[in-house]
Amino acid sequence: MTRSLPSPSLILGYRRDGRPIHPVVGASAEDPSNDEAQVTISQKQLNTLLAREKDQGGRAAVRQLVDKLGFSSTTDLTGYLTAQRQAEQQQLSDLQRREQDLALREKTAVEREAQALVRERAAARRALLSGLGASGQDLEDAAALLGVADDADDAQTTEAAEQLKARRPELFTPRPADGAPPAAPGGFPASVPPYRPVPMDRSPGASGLEMARKRGLLPPA
Repeated sequence: MTRSLPSPSLILGYRRDGRPIHPVVGASAEDPSNDEAQVTISQKQLNTLLAREKDQGGRAAVRQLVDKLGFSSTTDLTGYLTAQRQAEQQQLSDLQRREQDLALREKTAVEREAQALVRERAAARRALLSGLGASGQDLEDAAALLGVADDADDAQTTEAAEQLKARRPELFTPRPADGAPPAAPGGFPASVPPYRPVPMDRSPGASGLEMARKRGLLPPA
């Protein structure tokens, strides 16, 4: 049966803005699609169908990947990846701890070397001051008053020690251990005159005469 095409001027209805709706002409009456049912879906339904197809395709790709890696399920794959990340984190923590321990040992070694250098420098300066005559507490006071930089060389330290001795000669005067004033010639303290022995008469009978004088039998000589 042959269908005749509608007239192009036929008005099938009107749009919302008032424009008329005319039939679309030019299609072949023999086209099989004329007998197929036309289904109309909304844009929201179309988006839902596309998302569902995409989700199903994604799950299929994940299953293929899981099977290819030799796991029975995505749960096993997730557990394996989690364990790997934890192992890597543990290795990183161990490496950081070793680096911190190494840095601490290096810092401690540097501090010990610095302390040893300070002790050696102090001992050398005390030896210099001691050679100039300082001793005991005077030596400690002279070391405190030396006033040289930590990085001063031997020449600078020697010059500072000589200048200190010129300013404070009392720090470089040797003193006995008990704090007594220096001994005068003869071994007696400087405040006591040295002992001068009286010459003795060694002539015959001199001892008898001396004894008689002590007893008052004879007048003093």
